[in-house]
Amino acid sequence: MENSTEASKYSLSSRVGRIFKWFITANKKYGAEWWILIAGALIILFVTYMALFPQTLAPYSPLDQNTGPQLMPPGPGHPMGTDNLSRDILSRMIYGSRTILGVAFAAALLSSIIGIPLGLISGFIGGIIDRILSLIMDSVYSFPGLILAIAFAAMLGPGVVNITLAVAVVYVPTYFRLVRGQTLSIKEELYVEAARAIGARRSVILGKYIFPNVIATVVVVFSLNIADAIMTEAALSYIGLGLPAGIPDWGMDLSMGKKFLPSGTWWMITFPGLMIMILALGFTMLGEGLSEILNPRLLER
Repeated sequence: MENSTEASKYSLSSRVGRIFKWFITANKKYGAEWWILIAGALIILFVTYMALFPQTLAPYSPLDQNTGPQLMPPGPGHPMGTDNLSRDILSRMIYGSRTILGVAFAAALLSSIIGIPLGLISGFIGGIIDRILSLIMDSVYSFPGLILAIAFAAMLGPGVVNITLAVAVVYVPTYFRLVRGQTLSIKEELYVEAARAIGARRSVILGKYIFPNVIATVVVVFSLNIADAIMTEAALSYIGLGLPAGIPDWGMDLSMGKKFLPSGTWWMITFPGLMIMILALGFTMLGEGLSEILNPRLLER
């Protein structure tokens, strides 16, 4: 029994040692970019935990209007104060992370699911299909992203699904243009020509030879798009085109807090704004770190 316990302790210490050694090696290899990536990942992991397990952190329900006095400043009982409806702002920030993170991630995922296959098909097949798809995507891309999202949100109406669709539309051309450009370049490589020569089907060439060489850049763009989607979702909620009033949301709280700012109630607008900024910064740092680490020219230095 003792030997088994000692063996498990040795195994655990060995794993910790390997992880620590891996971190030191990565630090020497990538430098500051590695720590930028780690800092962004830690922010995202913390907010993700808030979104998945809000009940373990929030002292109150986000809709509870009996948590204390109205417009109470930050203090021991309410670290972020209360709003005009006596709701605890800290609890609303914790539960609101689920809304904004879910909408931003779902929008970026949906736009990538649409944009990546269209970009692969357009760049690989070419011809009339390429011209039609490029014309449509360029037309959508020419509109300012926020204006386009506002137009779709106003047309679809409030709701989690509707705002996700409105935000997703903005980023489809981004994936399309990126993947199409890389596909046009990669399909001229010798290994793709060799695959054609041996009779490989188009689907095999796209899935086995072209897509794996595109995915590294797509991962970086996906992370940066989530950061931008967070800001877009918050902006839509801020102007009243986002979610219904019963759903905790940082953008909605930001909009409500601005009404009380002239009277000195700074905490209602400060904490939602900080949370939006920190979460967007986390995904931006993750994307920038991945961009530098996955850059082949950086690995050669």
